[in-house]
Amino acid sequence: MPGAREVFTTDVPARLDRLPWSRFHWLVVAALGITWILDGLEVTLVGSLSPAIAGTDGLNLTAGQIGLAGSAYILGAVVGALVFGRLTDRWGRRRLFTITVAVYLVATIATGFSWDFWSFLLFRFITGAGIGGEYGAVNSAIQELIPARRRGFTDLAINGSFWVGAALGAMGSIVVLDPDVVDQAWGWRLAFIIGGLLALIVIWIRRFIPESPRWLMTHGRPEEAEAVVREIEARVERHTAMPPIFAPHPTIRLVHRTRTSWTELGVSLFRTYPRRTILGLVLMATQAFCYNAIFFTYAMILTRFYAIPAQNIGWFMLPFALGNFMGPLLLGRLFDSVGRKPMIAGTYGLAGLLLCVTGWLFAQGSLTAETQTVAWTVIFFFASAGASAAYLTVGELFPLEIRALTISLFYAVGTLLGGVAGPAVFGALIDTGERSQILVGYLLGGGLMLAAAVVTLFLGVRAEKKPLESVAPPLSLAGDEHG
Repeated sequence: MPGAREVFTTDVPARLDRLPWSRFHWLVVAALGITWILDGLEVTLVGSLSPAIAGTDGLNLTAGQIGLAGSAYILGAVVGALVFGRLTDRWGRRRLFTITVAVYLVATIATGFSWDFWSFLLFRFITGAGIGGEYGAVNSAIQELIPARRRGFTDLAINGSFWVGAALGAMGSIVVLDPDVVDQAWGWRLAFIIGGLLALIVIWIRRFIPESPRWLMTHGRPEEAEAVVREIEARVERHTAMPPIFAPHPTIRLVHRTRTSWTELGVSLFRTYPRRTILGLVLMATQAFCYNAIFFTYAMILTRFYAIPAQNIGWFMLPFALGNFMGPLLLGRLFDSVGRKPMIAGTYGLAGLLLCVTGWLFAQGSLTAETQTVAWTVIFFFASAGASAAYLTVGELFPLEIRALTISLFYAVGTLLGGVAGPAVFGALIDTGERSQILVGYLLGGGLMLAAAVVTLFLGVRAEKKPLESVAPPLSLAGDEHG
C-alpha cells in the first residue's frame, strides 16, 4: 500500500471527458436511469392506487393516512440516502447498486402483503430507504462517467426518466383497478408485487457497469482506475472512432488517501463553498415540497373534487407524466448550451408562477378535471427540468470525495424541509373539503419555487461543459495545485 502522503499523477478525468458518445454511455444511461423509473413507478402506484388502498376492499385508510404513508416513504428515502450515501463514498458506487436495489425489491413486495395501516407504513418506509440510497450512488456515477460536454443533458434526461415509471404505474393502475380483470381486493397488492420483481432486471443490467475510475483514483487505487479507463476505451473503440490526439492529456496530481472525515465534509460545505451550500438546500427543498405535496395527493383531488372514478385515475396521470418527462428531455440540452444558471432560474420561476395561477383557478372552480390536468402538465414540464437540474447542481458543485454524500445530504435535508411535510399537509387540507384551504398549499408551493429562482440568479454557478475537477477541485489534490 502506498504511503499516506504519496503523490501520483493521472490523466483519468481528461480521458473520460474525451470519449465520444458510444454504446457504453447508453449502457450507463439504461442501467442507472432505470432507478428513477422504479421510483416513478412506486410513487405513481401509491398516488393512483390510493383510492383503492384507502377503500373498504383495501386497508380502509383516510386521506390523512394516505398522506402519512407518502411521508413515510419520503422519510425512509431520507434515512436511506444518508446511510447509503456515506457508504457509497466509502465503499464505491458499484457495490452499493446491488445493496440498495435489493432493499427496494424486498420491501416493495412486502408492501403488497400489508395487512393494516402500520404494516403498510413500515414497508413504505423501507422501500423509500432503498430508493433513497440510490440517489447518491447513481447521480455521482452518472456525473463521473459521462463526458463533461454532455453531463447536464444526460443527468437531466436520466432523472426525468422518473416519469417513464410514472406512466407505467398509471397504465398499470388502469389494469389492476379494473374489476373485470383483477379482483379488487388483490389488484393494488399485485401492482406492488410486480413492481418489486422488476428490480431483478436492474440487478442483472448493472453487472456490466464498472466502478467509477474517478472514485478509484481519489481512494488510493490509481492502478485500478487506469485499468478501468483502458477497458472503457477499448469498449468504445470497438464501435466508435476515437477523436484524434494532438497534445498530451491534461493531468492532475493527487495525494493517496482512502477515506474522508466528517470534519472535511463540514469544512467543504460551510467554509469553502457556503454559497453553493445555500443554493443546493434551496433548490432541493423547494422542489421537494412542490412535487411531493401535489403528486402524492393528486389522485385524491381528482376523486373528491372532480368525481373521477378510482379506476380512471391512470388516464389523468399519463399526460401529467408525459409533461414531466418531456421537460428534461427537450430542455436538457439548453442546460449545457445556454447554461445552468439562467435555465434553472427560468424553469423554477415559470413553474412557480404558473402554479400560483392554476391554484387560484382551482379555488374559483374554473377548472374541470381535464383542464386541471392540462395545467399541471404545462407547469411540471418546466418544474421537472428544474428539479432534475437540482440533483445535477448538488452533485457537480462539490469535491469528488464527498459527492455521493453531499447529494444524499442535500436530498435528505431538502426533503425533510419540504418533502415530508408536503404530502401530510396537503392530505390534511384535502380532508377539509375546502378549495380555499387547498389554495393556500398551492400558493405556498408556487411561492417557494419563485424564491428559488431568485436565489439561483444570485448564487448560481456556471458549471456547463467544465470538467468536474475544475468546478470543484478534489480534496485529494496535491497541495501545490490547490487554487
